Amino acid sequence: MTTLHIAPGDSAGGSLFQAIRGVGRTEEVLRFRDDLSCGPIDSDDHSARMAWWARFYEMPEVENDIETFWNRVATTGDRLIVWFSRRSASELAFFLALADRLGNRPYDIVDIAGTVSIMPADRLATLLGSERPITAHEREEAHRQWRQLRRENAPFRVVSPAGLVSAPIDHFDSLLIEQATPEWRKIARVVGDTMGYTSEPYYQVGDLMLLTRVVALVEAGKLLADGDPWDMRACKVRLPG
Repeated sequence: MTTLHIAPGDSAGGSLFQAIRGVGRTEEVLRFRDDLSCGPIDSDDHSARMAWWARFYEMPEVENDIETFWNRVATTGDRLIVWFSRRSASELAFFLALADRLGNRPYDIVDIAGTVSIMPADRLATLLGSERPITAHEREEAHRQWRQLRRENAPFRVVSPAGLVSAPIDHFDSLLIEQATPEWRKIARVVGDTMGYTSEPYYQVGDLMLLTRVVALVEAGKLLADGDPWDMRACKVRLPG
């Protein structure tokens, strides 16, 4: 039986591919290109997710990739090894959704202490062979958590000591405002500092979702913008007053 490694994102998939090839193995890596820690999750219709993402940028090829991903998972007879981290909101959301889809099918997991997406290939290589079968309790708990999150269908899902939990649309707003000052600062700096602030002990959110919240704060008058706030690299923001 051939082995198929399932990675929680493009970056994770690239690093995992390098790790596998670096030790002389030829196993395939299947990459999941969605981020289920944000946006609607109450439908199995992939087009609903893509319509939501299209509000922010065009990604027609990603819709095909996501559909191909789920079709491959549903039909493959390969031995599955699922890589993820419980410290990353996007990776944990990926795992819960995948576990829910896989149901009672057997598969192995590599539940790493860091995050797959930022771990260098040489460190991932040291984890090859450390996979273990998912337990019945883990399977049942993943199913329960994901179904609860889908019912809540919140704008964000974040990692807490209790696992992945729903969060409101303004969850990160206060942190963004804390990174702003009475002086002009580029949005990229505000967003980057906020990402750094939320990266320990958990990796919670990406730059695009934080940018959407900066734009919302500008529209609400809670931040002032010098330029187009969607242009994160060029536009600057500051606190009012």
